[in-house]
Amino acid sequence: MELTGKKILIIVENLPVPFDRRVWQEANTLKSFGAQIIIVCPKNKQYEKPYEVIDGIHIYRHPLPSEGNGAVGYLIEYSASIFWQLIYSFKIYIKHGVDIIQACNPPDLIFISVLPFKLIGKKFIFDHHDINPELYLAKFNKKDLFYRLLCLLEKITFKVADISIATNESYKEIAIKRGGMKREKVHVVRSGPKLERIQYLPPKNELKKGKEFLIAYVGVIGQQEGIDHLLEAISILVNKYKINNFYCIICGGGTYLEFLKEYSVKLNLQEYVRFTGRILDNELFEILNTADICVNPDVWNEMNDKSTMNKIMEYMALAKPIVQYDLKEGRFSAQSASLYAKPNDRDDFARKIIELFDNADLRKEMGEFGKNRVENVLQWKYEEPKLKKAYIAAYEN
Repeated sequence: MELTGKKILIIVENLPVPFDRRVWQEANTLKSFGAQIIIVCPKNKQYEKPYEVIDGIHIYRHPLPSEGNGAVGYLIEYSASIFWQLIYSFKIYIKHGVDIIQACNPPDLIFISVLPFKLIGKKFIFDHHDINPELYLAKFNKKDLFYRLLCLLEKITFKVADISIATNESYKEIAIKRGGMKREKVHVVRSGPKLERIQYLPPKNELKKGKEFLIAYVGVIGQQEGIDHLLEAISILVNKYKINNFYCIICGGGTYLEFLKEYSVKLNLQEYVRFTGRILDNELFEILNTADICVNPDVWNEMNDKSTMNKIMEYMALAKPIVQYDLKEGRFSAQSASLYAKPNDRDDFARKIIELFDNADLRKEMGEFGKNRVENVLQWKYEEPKLKKAYIAAYEN
């Protein structure tokens, strides 16, 4: 069975498209298989148009309150999302038709928007981006009523789904063991980079602010991303090891951005650190191409240990050596492209950075290994047949 002519609705709650790179890659791949793609997602400052067509893909964007922070904030955000998802889904069903719905978490509430369509025989694929019970533990460190509620919502989502797409083997095991899905209904589709999107640019040495080395981070600036650990490791480099020949650029936006800017000032790191906020790809790739070392300071917790971080493979695609904490899925992705600090040990993180500062040959060797691994194993083209297989399985279910 092929996907030609099938009408696929993709629902995304937490990021606009095409900013959500995994979803945008999936959408373009499904379109290349002959499907018609319609996406519902939120607006943000960069993507404010309520409707547009990009590369033949229809994108409907709805308003969304400020990103939730705390129980009340999340309740408001998610309630608004479900309301708009239902409104737009029915409009799209009438205007375009829908054969299958792919819902991309977080949160694990999008099944509510899908249920009316399940009742009339439409198929539902759950694209499992985040493990929300573990995310709650990472933020609040308690297994209370809200934690149990998140586990229940996750289980209902798996129960409603015809097929689940997992981003790695750790997520697959959660779908099977905690979600109760049959193993054959869970398909691993990793978030490898699409190399055609990667921009290979000459370094812009002025970004180093006169320093010898540039350290770069790209990603969400949230509570569980460990940027505070990165800042503390930089403080250790400066104050304990008396190293000052580097500059660090932290790229991305999120609910913790202003707090971390203030924390950086408190640590007296203005000479060494710049926060860019959310930036466009061209500026991002200028920074990454100039970087000597890229970092992933995600702390060890049950969520980060089991999650694949897209930034790792983007660093590797650009042949950048990496420093990160020793996490299960991070090690699977990077292998010898990374040095691994003891989990949550800021001093060891700083020492691993020093090890790369001191060894140009090691930096080059690690970068070349990472680039080869992405090109030959991890890039998106190797995941495209797996995505198609998952969709065909949904129809045959």
